[in-house]
Amino acid sequence: MTDRPNILFIQVDQLTAGALRSYGDKICHAPTLDALAENGVVFENAYCNFPLCAPSRFSMATGQLASKVGAYDNAAEFSAEIPTYAHYLRAAGYQTALSGKMHFIGPDQFHGFEKRLTADLYPADFAWVPNWGNEGKRDTNDPRAVRIAGICERSVQIDYDEEVTFKAVQHIFDMARSGDERPFFLQVSYTHPHEPYLCRKEFWDLYDGKDIPMPHVGALPEQEHDPHSARLLKDFGMLGIQFSDEDIQRAIRAYYGSISFIDSLVARVLDALRATGADKNTVILFTSDHGEMLGERGMWFKKHFFEKSLRIPLIMSGHGITPQRVQELTSLVDLVPTFNAIAGVEEEGEPLEGVDLATLTDRGDPEPARAVYAEYLAEATPVPIFMIRRGPYKFISSSHDGELLFDLGNDPNERVNLVADADHQEMVSRFRQEVAEKWNEEDLTRDILLSQKRRAIVRDAMSKGEKQRWNHGESSKDQVIWYRGEQGYNEWAFDYI
Repeated sequence: MTDRPNILFIQVDQLTAGALRSYGDKICHAPTLDALAENGVVFENAYCNFPLCAPSRFSMATGQLASKVGAYDNAAEFSAEIPTYAHYLRAAGYQTALSGKMHFIGPDQFHGFEKRLTADLYPADFAWVPNWGNEGKRDTNDPRAVRIAGICERSVQIDYDEEVTFKAVQHIFDMARSGDERPFFLQVSYTHPHEPYLCRKEFWDLYDGKDIPMPHVGALPEQEHDPHSARLLKDFGMLGIQFSDEDIQRAIRAYYGSISFIDSLVARVLDALRATGADKNTVILFTSDHGEMLGERGMWFKKHFFEKSLRIPLIMSGHGITPQRVQELTSLVDLVPTFNAIAGVEEEGEPLEGVDLATLTDRGDPEPARAVYAEYLAEATPVPIFMIRRGPYKFISSSHDGELLFDLGNDPNERVNLVADADHQEMVSRFRQEVAEKWNEEDLTRDILLSQKRRAIVRDAMSKGEKQRWNHGESSKDQVIWYRGEQGYNEWAFDYI
């Protein structure tokens, strides 16, 4: 059993694929990630299945679409009865440990992990439950995120990612010293380069004199936005705002600096692997939970199906991996079957959504033949929104907002909606049929609205009297430096030096 490879799963937060050199960027300084890509498999067209943190992670962890596991938003409970990759691997004889953010919601804060090496970062309760009937005032992602961008020597997010690295490195050495001969599954999950757009001077200086790329499509007037984009911009107080070129370049430069910071932390984890000799029998996967619009169309967040928000890096390197590039469409639901195949696990129960990534390698890299599915079921929409990517085409469907169809081969900036184009009506009809077969919007909408109402009652009740916390490793009276929903997100995010 001990000849099975270890698995090191490195995840970052809000990293759009196009910001890395392995995906075409020209200036990003991330030598560790570049080396992983050069010596491994780069999946060129990888996507998240929900462009928002918690639902993306729950979908990824279960190998199912978020709608199927009730992961509707950033405050949807992650049911303890649904097996995750940590459950599968633990049952198969792996040590399972998590260092960093997973954003589990609910009283189960392990979901198959034997050990959690750090606290989490965001609230584990229903503090962030949406209300489609009345969203109220939002406290995230306002224009300050761009205007204060620049150098920051210390913030909660920097503190957190340093702690994640320290604990992960220590755990690698602890395993090497222990008598536990089981292979290991270690997930190391960072919060950078999630906004605010701040980085330490050391990493800011790496981009001195570099030509910081501006957005391909700048801020647009409201009438040129699709309805969901306009709602998001209004939600974040950014609709109609024209940031100066200086503000935009400063924010993008700090985003690059955050990537370089993460790269330095990943290097420390990989150094520990090499120091213990574990690198000789470890498969490494690197990815992000979703992307970041990074100023495209004036948008500075995720929550949309545009490429910047949805497309993510996905790199597999290490033991037994032949370097290559794969253009087949992939997504985060492919991780569970991939991990299981590495461990020799045969899944039991309901079928998984994805496939083993290894089955897409070493086959001459044919044209993409798969489809990728994504959903958005959270705040700033009155109904579910669905996305299908098939071949060069992306179809986005909303019963409230209408439909979008983009030919990414000829229109990489997604500016020409082909839904009404005469030459594409047969394709639109096929996509509509596929959406209807894949999702039952009426039932899903009913379930989401009921869930929101239930969780709002629980949230309000738990705010009375003595509070109980579901957050990992802390009591209701503990004071911790990590954010726990006791203040607005912006007040937390902008508290830095």
